[in-house]
Order: sequence, then C-alpha cells, then structure tokens
Amino acid sequence: MHVFLEAIELVITPYTLLVICAAATFGLFVGAIPGLTATMATALLVPFSFYMDPVPAIAAIVACTTMAIIAGDIPGALMRIPGTPASAAYVDEAYAMTKAGRPAKALGISICSSSVGGMIGFVALLFIAPALGKIALQFSSFEYFWLAMLGLSCAALISSGSKIKGTLSLLLGLFIATVGLDPLTATPRFSFGWTELMGGISFIPAMIGMFALSEILRHKTNEAGEREPVMKIGNPLAGMARTLWHHKLNVLRGSAFGTVIGALPGAGGDLGAWIAYAISKKLSKTPEKFGTGHSEGLVEASATNNAALSSAWIPAMVFGIPGDAVTAIAVGVLVMKGMNPGPTIFINNPQNFYAVMIVFALANLLIIPLGWLAVRFSRSIFRLSRTYLNASILAFCIVGSYAVNNSVFGVGVMLVMGVIAFILESKGFPIAPIILGIVIGPLVEKNFLTSMIIADGNFLGFFERPIAAGLGLFTIAIWVLPLIVRGVSQTRKLAGATGGIADTDRGSQ
Repeated sequence: MHVFLEAIELVITPYTLLVICAAATFGLFVGAIPGLTATMATALLVPFSFYMDPVPAIAAIVACTTMAIIAGDIPGALMRIPGTPASAAYVDEAYAMTKAGRPAKALGISICSSSVGGMIGFVALLFIAPALGKIALQFSSFEYFWLAMLGLSCAALISSGSKIKGTLSLLLGLFIATVGLDPLTATPRFSFGWTELMGGISFIPAMIGMFALSEILRHKTNEAGEREPVMKIGNPLAGMARTLWHHKLNVLRGSAFGTVIGALPGAGGDLGAWIAYAISKKLSKTPEKFGTGHSEGLVEASATNNAALSSAWIPAMVFGIPGDAVTAIAVGVLVMKGMNPGPTIFINNPQNFYAVMIVFALANLLIIPLGWLAVRFSRSIFRLSRTYLNASILAFCIVGSYAVNNSVFGVGVMLVMGVIAFILESKGFPIAPIILGIVIGPLVEKNFLTSMIIADGNFLGFFERPIAAGLGLFTIAIWVLPLIVRGVSQTRKLAGATGGIADTDRGSQ
C-alpha cells in the first residue's frame, strides 16, 4: 500500500498532470488523421522526453498512445478509414451504424467501451500483473502459432455472406503477407527485382486503400450517393450507460480477454480485437444482426482493444520484453531514464510500475471528455458536400500512406489496394479477412517455421507443450466441429427424405 501511495504522489504533480493532458490532446489529433498511427505519434514525442523526468516522460507516451488508438475509431466510424489494424476488425460494424443514421452511437460505444475496458484492465493489472507476466514467459513459438491460427479462424466468423468468399479473401491477404523477404532466410519472394517490395506490403497503406479509397470509388459509381441526406451527429454519450449495461457481459468478457492476450509479447490488441469480435458474433443470440450496425460486437472489441493496450506493458515493464512497437519505444525511454525494466523492478523501483498503471487509469478517464470534444469537432465533416468530402479523404489517404515510410511507394500500394478492394466488394468478397491475413500472416509464418526447426520437422511437436496442445485442439475443434454438425444435419435430412419416400411407396401399395 505504501508503494502504491508513493506512485500516486509521482503522478499527481501539476507538471505530470499537465504533460498527460498535453500528450493526450496530441495523440487525439494525430490518431484522428488517417494513416498517422499511434506508433508514429509516440515516436514524435520521444525527442521531447529527453527534457523530462522519468515518470512524466513515460506518462506522455502512455497518454498519447491511449488517446491515439481511440481517436483512430473516429474516421473509422465516420469515413470507414480505420486508424489501427485493431479498429479494422469492427470498422464495417461502426460504419454500418453511421450509415443507418446513428453515428453518435457508434462513436459513443467506441469511446465509452474503450474507457471502461481500459479501467477494468487497470484494476485487473494491479493484482495479477506478475502472474500474467509469468504466463507470458511460458509462450513459445508453438503457442504463438496456434494463437495466430485461432485469429485466422475468425475470418469465417467476421465475414458476412458466403464463407467460401470469406476464405478466399483471407487467402489473398495471406498471399500479400508473403511478399518481401523470408523471415528466416531473407530470401526475396514475389519482389520481381523491386527494392521497395523486398520490405513487404505495409498494412497501413493497404488498409487505407482497401477501406477509404474503395469507399470513394463506390460513391463515385453510385449516382444516388450524391443525394444522401446530411448526417447529424448528436451527443455520443447519450444512452451509453444503458447500452453498456445491456451488454455488460460483452464488456467484461472483452476486458478480461484483452488483459490476458495483451500480456503476450507480439500479440497485443490487434489480434485481440479480431478474436473478440468473432467470439462475440459466435456467442451472440442474434448473429444475423452483425454487420448491419449492431452494437454487441462493437462493445466487446472496443473493450478488448484498450484492455490489451494496458496489459501490453506487463512484459515490457516486468521482463523488458516489448509487446509491440509502442512499448519497444517506451523500453528505450525507460533505459535512457535509468528506469531499467526487468524482473527486479518490483524490488528496486516498484513505484515506477504502479505509476505507469495509474497514468493508464487517468488516460482512460480522459478518453470520455476528450473523445466528446473530438466528436463535436467532427460534426463539421458532414456539412461538406460529398465531392469535397471525397477530395479531403483522398488527400488524407495520400498523406497518411506516404508518411508510413516517407515513400511514394506507399501511395502506390494504397491506390492499387483500393482498386482491388473496390472490384472485390462489387463481386461480394469481404475486405476484412484480407486485412486480417496481412496483419496475422507474418506471425503465423514466422512461428510455424521457428517451431518446425525446433521440433526437427515433427508436426507432433506442436502438441507436446500443455498450453500449445490446448490451443491447438481448441483451434482444430473450431475448424472441424462445424463440418461435423453440417454433415450430421445433411445426413438426417437425407434420411428423413428417404423415409418419406419409402412411406409414400408403402401407402401406394
């Protein structure tokens, strides 16, 4: 208790609180711009951290990251431009809600679910952070492979319409993920001699093109699109308490799942949001409503996203193992400030760990007022005519795609992927599984190859470790059980039809 009170004293100083507010506002601004990611916002803050004390420096990164990720949901809901790979999991749901005339509710769910999920994750971390850290250390390439395969299995659940088309879209995404250098041998694949392609297809330009540019092209080819009524955005917080209470199970389940999966280095909120949305659809009593602007999956995935963001700092702080790009930057700042992360942090500087957790709590509380302000400013978007709005979106797409690697090649990727997505959507192929394949494909390939080397080519090695065996059997069950159920159902129908024919024949005799 004494350590926790000391951590509070480190955080509630006027200077630290001012840094948190300024960094949160900066993250909100950067995250709301398509293509400018939370990682980029964090990297831009690093030079300023040189002149700060250790706790304010880390507080700036935490607050900026938290706000940038939630801000990425704003263009996702209003313009179908997801700000992060995690928000791409539920961007179609949020955008469908906007098109149905409920943009305030879509934004309100993202804001409030993220805040509540982050706070639940914060409370959980106060008690189980060391235990989660030990579990995370037990994950090897075998466990990560099955976890990634579980994420890929979500493609069939998140895609609406034909499951075959959803699977084909996923395979296209996995193929795109193979472009570049082999993760183990560094052999060029599908690069055709282009130096730019050796670095692979960046998922940020691909995501921007497939969601934003394809939407522009769709509106330009739809004559009725120009006559759409002007959308009005009301108070995003109205009725949110009732909505979250109605979906309280989704909030708790998403927060718990995000807390656990975020503690795994390399997994984080990106994978967690996809799986959470798929689980929500699978367990829902009304799965047919998903994809039409239904709030259930949106609540659970948003809660997972922010809970995973908090727990991603467990391996970074407790073991010095970055969970994602943001925490990798943070570890560098910690070392630079003399706050060396590692197992001894609970012995030498336990107050620093709890100070970071308290900053997360404050940042999640700031999500609601700052998110409300951001929504108020975003109302002006729908006052523009569709022509000017499309031109603005295209300009943001170009700037965001270029800013990823400061290369015109990113703009080319965005344009090509946008045209491909437009053609595929016109033929009924879903886009979300493609992005899922691009994001998770490298994780699957790297861990599969590493595991096969460790197991000396014996595939049974994927089932020798207890956690890996459990994940593997669960994933295979997800693949096989629907086929068995469908086969049994068809057999019963066939038997019933045969029995009916036999009864008819006997009656005629």
